[in-house]
Amino acid sequence: MDVQDGGWRRAWEGAGRQMRHMGRGLADLILPPLAHDSREATAAAGLTPDAWSRIKFLEAPVCDGCGAAFEFDGGAFAETRCAACIAQPYLFQRARAACLYDDHSRGLILRFKHGDQQQFAPLFARWIGRAAADLVQEADAVVPVPLHPFRLLSRRFNQAAEIARPLARQARLDYLPDALVRTSHTDSQGGKSRRGRRLNVKKAFAITEAGRRRIKGRRILLIDDVLTTGATGEACARALIAAGARGVDLAVIARVRNARELTM
Repeated sequence: MDVQDGGWRRAWEGAGRQMRHMGRGLADLILPPLAHDSREATAAAGLTPDAWSRIKFLEAPVCDGCGAAFEFDGGAFAETRCAACIAQPYLFQRARAACLYDDHSRGLILRFKHGDQQQFAPLFARWIGRAAADLVQEADAVVPVPLHPFRLLSRRFNQAAEIARPLARQARLDYLPDALVRTSHTDSQGGKSRRGRRLNVKKAFAITEAGRRRIKGRRILLIDDVLTTGATGEACARALIAAGARGVDLAVIARVRNARELTM
């Protein structure tokens, strides 16, 4: 059973799933789907026009290494990476973020992450699929950043896995929810410096034996919710590369504006 993928919780839900899917199409004809951020009806479940307009989506050109938006398009001869990524590359090869993590996106992400509002998962998966289309196209498998079992028990689901599953299904990629595991129950990353975050998660992740066989020689697309300093992504990439992954890219819902400028 896939623990990170919520298998322990969904085992009892399987019986009614097909019936719900059959009824959903009929219900949508009678009652339009509601926007996730309000009670306003929309043509397809998503965000209201007002909420959508406030999200700062990160459009090309972006840094190939960290996903930060460049201020302008430098043309064919411009650097593909920001100065920070040239000077100190991340352990993951490339990164993409769908939007900026700010006052407008934060509430949606926190409602999904801590409010058990899993209806945001397919929406965020579509955002990532668009922003990281080139990474998805070159990936062999999708791996969510795992939670420690204690945190998974309290939160009831792994938000990264809920995004990674529909993304992998849509792209027809292997989905490996339990290939990577979190072996230590670390402190929250909130409030820590970049160095503190790195030390906090440096040895927090490991590869399962079953996962090792499915990772070796393959390009992995790692999925998380927010890129802050990149410490968690780097720790996961370190474990995946040590297990024989051919390469690791990172895709997230959002990134903070100053991800590579935080104090050490």
